[in-house]
Amino acid sequence: MRTSTTKADKVAIGLSAVCVIHCLVTPIAIIMLPALGATFLEDERFHYGILFLVIPTSLYALSLGCKKHGRNEVLGIGLVGLLVLSSVLFISEETLGEIGEKVVTVIGAVIVALAHVRNYSLCQTEACTVDSESTCN
Repeated sequence: MRTSTTKADKVAIGLSAVCVIHCLVTPIAIIMLPALGATFLEDERFHYGILFLVIPTSLYALSLGCKKHGRNEVLGIGLVGLLVLSSVLFISEETLGEIGEKVVTVIGAVIVALAHVRNYSLCQTEACTVDSESTCN
């Protein structure tokens, strides 16, 4: 089970990194190569696709880790990050502005990544091998 948690955490951290890189690099790339603006990189479906991958991967990894190490706060931090990421879908770009949307997305992705880094590090310690005292359900 440790291997599943470790791999899922690494995938989730990678997806969060893709999200941050996309938000920070795409505007610069479009300025330098305007044709990129017509590609999938600026399409909202790209955001939905990444979120579609991030949510189940994060929930899986964080819940597995939580069951192993029993630290509810790690799951809670991850859920806050996922809520921040998801909020961008419900709060329009007109409300936040383009920069605001990117800032909120980056904040959410960083929170999720930090939760996974913490989950990963806890699952590398001896505490992760104690199943009987787990408080996560």
